[in-house]
Amino acid sequence: MQHTEGSFRGVDGLELFYQAWRPEAAPRAVLAVAHGFGEHSGRYKNVVDHFVPRGYAVYGFDLRGHGRSPGKRGFIRAWSDYRGDTEAFLKLVAEKEPGRPRFLYGHSLGGLIVLDYVLHTPEGLKGVIASGPSLGAPGISPFLLALSRILSVILPSFAMDTKLDATTISRDPLVVKAYKEDPLVHSMGTARLGGEMNATVQWTQAHAQDIRLPLLIVQGAEDRLAPAPDSRRFFDHVTYADKERIEYPGGFHEPHNDIEHPKVIADIERWVERHL
Repeated sequence: MQHTEGSFRGVDGLELFYQAWRPEAAPRAVLAVAHGFGEHSGRYKNVVDHFVPRGYAVYGFDLRGHGRSPGKRGFIRAWSDYRGDTEAFLKLVAEKEPGRPRFLYGHSLGGLIVLDYVLHTPEGLKGVIASGPSLGAPGISPFLLALSRILSVILPSFAMDTKLDATTISRDPLVVKAYKEDPLVHSMGTARLGGEMNATVQWTQAHAQDIRLPLLIVQGAEDRLAPAPDSRRFFDHVTYADKERIEYPGGFHEPHNDIEHPKVIADIERWVERHL
């Protein structure tokens, strides 16, 4: 397995961190990964360890204000920052892996990012995978949510600790422990991020019928951060015939890091293989 790191320019020239894992031989296809809120691209080891030995390349980048990318923690000026950064990332992937099938994979906040992205720009992709996508009210207290909506207008960079409960991400205590001890993980969200995320959730839900790309959603049934009914509602309104949603009984927020992650990732591989 070959591992490389580098940077690319986001929408406003911000140098964003990315990393890639490639097989020794030429890859059969590429997974381009957008991570969730507060985390980073280095937390997808289970995905990398499954797909790369099977001939896939995996690329991931750290969202602005996350991981090893610069920017105020948990801040965006507008949702278009994420959309533009994703476009620049996919352009980089296309340049690195010319002519190879590309799938866009997003988890949690990243799940919302990729769904919004393909609703605007589906070209060049073979399919989209949304894992525990944030398609409802953020997993924070109603008070903080209401406060973020107000402050998004009058004090957009105001930062709040979301007090995310790490025990909700996985039923594996080792995953929870690693998450808590990871220096690149944070729980800070800004008022503007909260306001932009809420608006994008509403827009994305309202435009589910406009999806024109093969879609897979994987979801833990007991996800308390991005509840399963929200992704089910989106899925039910998708009219594109090539769609699949898999809900895992008892599953927590990170299907790829939960106790039955081998089954989850094998399900994703099966779907990807069908769309090559």
